[in-house]
Amino acid sequence: LHGLPMELSKARSREELSRLEVLDRIDDRTRALSGGQRRRVEIARALMHRPRLLLLDEPTTGLDVPGRRALEQHVRDLCRERGIAVLWATHFLEEVAADDDVVVLDRGRVCWTGLADRIVPELGVGSVAEAFALLTGSP
Repeated sequence: LHGLPMELSKARSREELSRLEVLDRIDDRTRALSGGQRRRVEIARALMHRPRLLLLDEPTTGLDVPGRRALEQHVRDLCRERGIAVLWATHFLEEVAADDDVVVLDRGRVCWTGLADRIVPELGVGSVAEAFALLTGSP
């Protein structure tokens, strides 16, 4: 809890778990939760200190498509409503929105930066997947 008073930590945990629709599982052990529920609890925990920056490394890995979409939408809502900046690392290109700032990395090297809707026309390819393949040398 890193210095949060007990009452505040309880209130914030209930608030974040409710927002992420897992408050009904508050008394359950983590191992009893599904992968999607675990991921939401992890994000709720990260939000308890009201961060200005949220670092998410492959946050939707292992989730089904509806779970991935719900988590992505929740994080986008947090950005809009709370002004939180998010660094979202992903291999799922469908998680990238046209107005997202994107940094493409390959083996620790920055290959491209800019708005997502610019990558296709700038590289002269037909899709974001083709752009990623061109930049990283992957099939």
